[in-house]
Amino acid sequence: MSDSSPATRCGFAAIVGAPNAGKSTLLNRVTGAKLSIVSPKAQTTRFRVLGILMRGATQILLVDTPGIFQPRRRLDRAMVHAAWTGAQDADLVLLLVDARAGLTPGVRAIAERLRERGGRAWLVLNKVDLIDPRALLPLTADLNGIVSFEQTFMVSAANGDGLDTLVQALADAMPPGPHLYPADDLTDVPDRLLAAEIVREQIFLQTHEEVPYGTTVETESWQERRDGSVRIEATIYVARAGQKAILIGEGGSRIRDIGARARGELARLLERKVHLFLNVRERAGWDEEGARLRALGLDDPG
Repeated sequence: MSDSSPATRCGFAAIVGAPNAGKSTLLNRVTGAKLSIVSPKAQTTRFRVLGILMRGATQILLVDTPGIFQPRRRLDRAMVHAAWTGAQDADLVLLLVDARAGLTPGVRAIAERLRERGGRAWLVLNKVDLIDPRALLPLTADLNGIVSFEQTFMVSAANGDGLDTLVQALADAMPPGPHLYPADDLTDVPDRLLAAEIVREQIFLQTHEEVPYGTTVETESWQERRDGSVRIEATIYVARAGQKAILIGEGGSRIRDIGARARGELARLLERKVHLFLNVRERAGWDEEGARLRALGLDDPG
């Protein structure tokens, strides 16, 4: 059966929500691959990440978007713009809510904008394994009072509870049409961008306070070697000299550890040997530069 058969289905489902709701964890869990970086800190995802999921003859194109928050910097505005653009282009929007946090002002603002947007929307309550089940029905009622969600799902992205039901419902909801990507593709994120993101994930995991948010990573060089390995050079841009000192660490210990862990993660993802070289540069105001935003895969809203 060809992909152009009327029996095939294909559509986009965008995952939106407040920072740290678990969007990237959900995407990675249902696709079975690490497509979006994850950390315990909020606002880890900076650009839209597409996960390609096959369920029978249906291709579900899941779009992980940055957490939606009140932007201050040009980078923040670009991240929020990317989230709403992902939602606007989707056949269906999933509002993912951290059930522990409940109906926060941020979640309310997102729900109200979804109501204004119109179109199909589902509610997905995440982390339901961490709260008293009796709190779920009032939360569901409050959210449905803002948006008329077609369906409500209760899941745990961390342990997988409820995700099979959600994925099957998504497959059934996708419109008829040809598949847009080869069946064995997992994402449309370029390898160079993936490499930069894996380095940035380690910065989030190994540093604290403002350092992760004051940095960006760009892959400067990607060389395929004859032995099948790849040589990657990446630059970490920081906003201030103090952040550079923290990233490098005493005697270069921190940057070596970041590089070693990122190299191991990349080798697993790319399924080959990786030679990774990191450089740290101070560049004040990088988060206000259009060129840096484009390197992150973001459109610059101005």
